[in-house]
Amino acid sequence: MSSISANLYAQWRLSAGVASELRDDNDSPPERLLQAIWQHQRLRRDQLRTLDGKTVRVLHPGFGSAEGGPDFRGAVLQIGDAAPRSGDVEVDIRASGWRAHGHDRNPAFQNVLLHVIWDADRATSDVAAVLPLRNLLDAPLGELSLWLEREPSRGLPENLCGKCSAAMRELPAAQAAEVLRQAAQVRFEAKAAQFQARARLAGWEQALWEGLFRGLGYKHNTWPMHCLAETRERWAAERLSPLDFQARLLGLSGLLPAEMPRTQSGANTYLRQAWDGWWRERDEFADCTLPRSVWKFHGLRPANHPQRRLALAAHWLAKRDLPAKLKTWCAAKLPDNKLTDSLLKLLQIERDDFWSWHWTFRSPRLKRPQPLLGGTRVTDLAVNVILPWLWTRAAEGRNATLQKEIERRYFAWPLAEDNAVLRLARQRLLGSASRRLKCAAEQQGLMQIVRDFCDHSNAICDQCQFPELVKALPR
Repeated sequence: MSSISANLYAQWRLSAGVASELRDDNDSPPERLLQAIWQHQRLRRDQLRTLDGKTVRVLHPGFGSAEGGPDFRGAVLQIGDAAPRSGDVEVDIRASGWRAHGHDRNPAFQNVLLHVIWDADRATSDVAAVLPLRNLLDAPLGELSLWLEREPSRGLPENLCGKCSAAMRELPAAQAAEVLRQAAQVRFEAKAAQFQARARLAGWEQALWEGLFRGLGYKHNTWPMHCLAETRERWAAERLSPLDFQARLLGLSGLLPAEMPRTQSGANTYLRQAWDGWWRERDEFADCTLPRSVWKFHGLRPANHPQRRLALAAHWLAKRDLPAKLKTWCAAKLPDNKLTDSLLKLLQIERDDFWSWHWTFRSPRLKRPQPLLGGTRVTDLAVNVILPWLWTRAAEGRNATLQKEIERRYFAWPLAEDNAVLRLARQRLLGSASRRLKCAAEQQGLMQIVRDFCDHSNAICDQCQFPELVKALPR
């Protein structure tokens, strides 16, 4: 093997900063490398001891978190003589990082079982168990750096996949796809049943609006969006313009800035219009106005900001014909390759004078107008809200033909956007994060398996019946 000093390309990597040159175990590794060492367990695992001398048995290192909080979630550890426990792991270069990074004040870190560090310093960690790794690597630091830089730090090593991955890989492709299809059917019918139950209490249209608002909330803001929709009959009874609905929704949500800016700009002009509409009626709706604190903004893309999502919902509400349009769309004959575009055309608005040009109140004016809704969000709304709602309405009307058409669309719908949850699920259950699924329904089926089995077990699949159920399938 040629040395780095003789390898021109290797020198390029070093000079460009895409690789670090760690020559011996006296160097301190970057935190990203330390995370990769923990993830791949490149350690003398039989010698792990905390600072206070307790043995550490790593049954599973946990799953890398891409959304803030502890570096690894769902680890299974046995510390000292205690029974194995599931919890989180945080990785820092030094123990003092615990307080320096504010983990001691962050409730997201309250489930941390182990603080993994490179070397101990004078400061102590608030976590009971602290594990220094400096003298516990299974290879020199420079060698590990060269190898682990080729591996994704958030990836899951092959030996840490779920017990079901081997069984799923052994299934013929068609049979594995059928497992996902049947799981997707269960998920679809469960969502439909939720709409049916809600419709009995509040009516079909209200059930739809609550589902649409939840869908616009994404995973971060599902609950506050749902809370807004629950009171729709109070604040949406009268006919209003899109701007008036925007003012009302932004006021009800608590997302209007508390103070008016003094300078004049396009954004400030719109904000003043919104405040002029809201201040006259805020006392009337005070009992259903949300505090700003219920909203989460960390990790949100600008296009997904709840201010922008509420602006879109205001246009739908102003037109008042969305439920009827969805029923017409459901009855129309559409080829598979037109499903997303046809629904996007129905849900998209032509142009909003302010929100087509801004991500939020404070963002600068965009150079080009951006749509308030894209194909990715349309797919999520279709498979999670619109198709289940239409299907259960057809079931209520005993229209079996229409039900079959809706199911056909569900299983033909193109893939939704990939995300960290799906990538981890593919690696744990299917053996490879890079394995592609064929349609959005297969993604839904995979998530249903995670909910039904993975979420009721732990990272080492204790007492999970899914692997044996798969093995028992007739070939």
